[in-house]
Amino acid sequence: MGFVALLLLGGAAFAAMAFGFRVDRLLWSMLGAALCLGGVGYAWQGRPMLGAAQPRPAATTPPIDVEEAQLRDSMFGRFNADTAYLVAADAMTRSGNDDAAARVVLGGLSKLPQSFILWTWAGVTLAADAGHRVTPPALLAFRQAARLAPEHPAPPYYLGFAYLEAGEVRKTRTLWARAVRLSPEGTPYRTEIARRLALLDRLIAAAN
Repeated sequence: MGFVALLLLGGAAFAAMAFGFRVDRLLWSMLGAALCLGGVGYAWQGRPMLGAAQPRPAATTPPIDVEEAQLRDSMFGRFNADTAYLVAADAMTRSGNDDAAARVVLGGLSKLPQSFILWTWAGVTLAADAGHRVTPPALLAFRQAARLAPEHPAPPYYLGFAYLEAGEVRKTRTLWARAVRLSPEGTPYRTEIARRLALLDRLIAAAN
């Protein structure tokens, strides 16, 4: 049936160009040869009985969460050697390559092994690469960050965020409450973490 349709389409195309568009008779042979060549290609590779494939959604770049980026900047700063690796990891994450993002951060740790910032973000990227699960390597990275900076709110906050993405809301609540306690009064990030904690409490209350 597909080849009959091909013949009909070829004839219609030839008639349209020869008579509808009034292609010069001298070019008819070239026109016929082009249509025949297309027909041969279809006969060789065409599969008219093959079912249609399901359309695939186009790959999209994940949007940047501006509020989270601002919170991170307020906790870590922006222009230092540590955060340069975070910016590079962000680029890998936005391209959909979580493994590359984790490798970028781990590469930074080979040069800055005492950076609690990079250990924190190693936990974030390793959890993301594991399908948003807090795996033993991710947990180890978060714990190392907390050991290096026991009074900083970033390690518990981002470990809580990783648990939130894994669906473990109760663990998130405990860790975010600790992050609020560790945040100095009057800092912008204390206000933001406290706001997120309040929203989480409302979510938990609604679920109950």
